[in-house]
Amino acid sequence: MKKKILGILLAVCLGISSFAGCGYGGKVADEKGGVASNGADEGNEAGSNTDASLDGRVEEKPALNVRDDKYRTFYEVFVYSFYDGDGDGIGDLKGLTEKLDYINDGDDSTDTDLGCNGIWLMPTMPSTTYHKYDVTDFYGIDEQYGTMDDFEEFMAACDERGIDVILDLVLNHTSSSHPWFLKAGSYLKSIGDAEPSVEECPYIDYYNFSREWGSGYVELDGTWYYEAQFWSGMPDLNLGSEAVRGEIEDIVDFWLAKGVDGFRLDAAKEYYSDAVDANNEVLSWFNEMVKEKKQDAYIVAEVWTDMDTYAKYYESGIDSVFDFAFADSGGIIANTVRGNQSASGFGKALQALDEKFSQYNPDYIDAPFYTNHDLGRSAGYYSGDNAENQTKIAGGLNLMMNGCCFLYYGEELGMKGSGKDENKRAPMYWSENSEETGMCSGPPDMDAVKMKYGSLSEQNEAVDSIYHYYKEAIRLRNVYPEIARGEVSYVESASGDSVCVVKKSYEGSEILLVMNISEEEQTVDLSGITVNQKEINGEEALGGALLTGEQKIGVASAEVVMPPYSIGVFH
Repeated sequence: MKKKILGILLAVCLGISSFAGCGYGGKVADEKGGVASNGADEGNEAGSNTDASLDGRVEEKPALNVRDDKYRTFYEVFVYSFYDGDGDGIGDLKGLTEKLDYINDGDDSTDTDLGCNGIWLMPTMPSTTYHKYDVTDFYGIDEQYGTMDDFEEFMAACDERGIDVILDLVLNHTSSSHPWFLKAGSYLKSIGDAEPSVEECPYIDYYNFSREWGSGYVELDGTWYYEAQFWSGMPDLNLGSEAVRGEIEDIVDFWLAKGVDGFRLDAAKEYYSDAVDANNEVLSWFNEMVKEKKQDAYIVAEVWTDMDTYAKYYESGIDSVFDFAFADSGGIIANTVRGNQSASGFGKALQALDEKFSQYNPDYIDAPFYTNHDLGRSAGYYSGDNAENQTKIAGGLNLMMNGCCFLYYGEELGMKGSGKDENKRAPMYWSENSEETGMCSGPPDMDAVKMKYGSLSEQNEAVDSIYHYYKEAIRLRNVYPEIARGEVSYVESASGDSVCVVKKSYEGSEILLVMNISEEEQTVDLSGITVNQKEINGEEALGGALLTGEQKIGVASAEVVMPPYSIGVFH
């Protein structure tokens, strides 16, 4: 029995818009942000894919170019706090299905959804806790969330909309109330000082039992201890056991048959705590096993550690590892936005990560995220007069990164929440009225949190809101496949303390990202820099923008004037 040791845009505009308005092709957008968002602007029908300009002309936005591949923009959903479909105060699968059109309505001609084409579904299996990370049955749906019929209806609705779903799969441990553990514990207690026999009770090989106490071990009774690195209610599985691997394969078969498109692997660093080679062996086995059943399955692992270490996990062959270096209040994105490190450093980091990850797996897909259910909400990272603009551009920087970008529910509203975990998993802020239909009560013991930037119902009416900024940032990902898939080249000659310039190349096409990550206007000289064999020369080169204020991006020949906290996409 193996012992492990625990280690430790909206402000979108095409250069010429105001507030969050979008103006593509170098034309002038309405001062109030002439985006036809959710049909709220007078004279525009809901679902319109156009902008109303200042002089009344109607301008077409660039067409979406969504690719049906593994590169997706994923929306992380904590079902418990998302939307209540049955009125008991707890989010559920019926509620999530009801709100799928908010995430993606499946119609590229509309502009009323976020545009995310993937969902990371946090655990939905039966559990003893609100967070569901202690599984009691790998083949069921927690009754708080509904039934298997509800799950199947959810999957069918996602399929209709072109949304891929990855399931949060907890392989490191089960609940101490799982039948496997209960049977093993009962057997060990019954044999006294006798030697345990796998033939008599195969489940004793499913976990890591010992007659001696060790770090991370918990007393079962006066004679036996079991490994539970996270919590006594989460006994660690013995992933070296062939029987356990057989169970995992059966579990994978079950959920693939239900239509899931892949898996998010929880706590992969702790399979054998901090033992990279041993963990990679498990991941390699899992990856090969899953891909034999579903070649295009997407697998992403949580390896919460430093970049030099989690880069090594790409050697396992899995598609993605979460890119923790850019996340959280002390990560590369937040430090760049606060001015603690230079904008040029951000560009260098983008190029460096590609060089680092590709040496372990040339086919890697980065998994950038800015925050998640374990981290404080990002709106709390900033304070002062520029807090909202910093919140916006930080989200924009994340969404301009390569790979499968992950967005935690409510980040697009600037939701707040920090401290204990329950606060980070607060109810989705659909409305300022907590009694409105569908609003959730939140996790037990959650502190009351006053949101700073308004609910969805409020932000939907304000074209310069964080919500509309995020919508446009995601739209740019869906217009330009180079953003997620392109080979990254940091342009040092045009970058500096406040400005980062990066070129991305994909399938013979190029874009140039120009990012002013400061509170001051910046003039950027792009002389000699070509995009698709042409030098930047006039407004027609500007293909999209994310702005945080009224000032437009100015393009005069190769000299570009970037407003504070702005991002321009040149093509």
